[in-house]
Amino acid sequence: MTKKRMIGENVRKIRVIKGYSQQYMADLLEISQAAYSDMETGKTKISFEKLQKISLALNLDMNYIVNFHESKLFSSNLNNLMTNKEEINDLKTHFAKERELYKEQINTLKGEISYLRNKLDSKE
Repeated sequence: MTKKRMIGENVRKIRVIKGYSQQYMADLLEISQAAYSDMETGKTKISFEKLQKISLALNLDMNYIVNFHESKLFSSNLNNLMTNKEEINDLKTHFAKERELYKEQINTLKGEISYLRNKLDSKE
């Protein structure tokens, strides 16, 4: 992965975690949404000036953005990434809802497996 793509991918991940849209970020940078998307995907290079504006918009140090990795979410305090307790609580709520959905899906699949096993057993 090239450095410009990596930085763009880092920006995308952080933007998504913070709940910002591409259009919101593009408006802050005074560029089109398509131009912003090209930066995230690595199609165009993120200039130093744009990275400065992005870091201000995300309320993060530029070095944090450049060196960001998902493992930082688990190995460090979420406060490094989130700007307030409400964002942290929203993320925790989102993960809790997602966990419940997975539990429901697992239970549904267990039921389907049980049903199919019974069908197979009855044919033997």
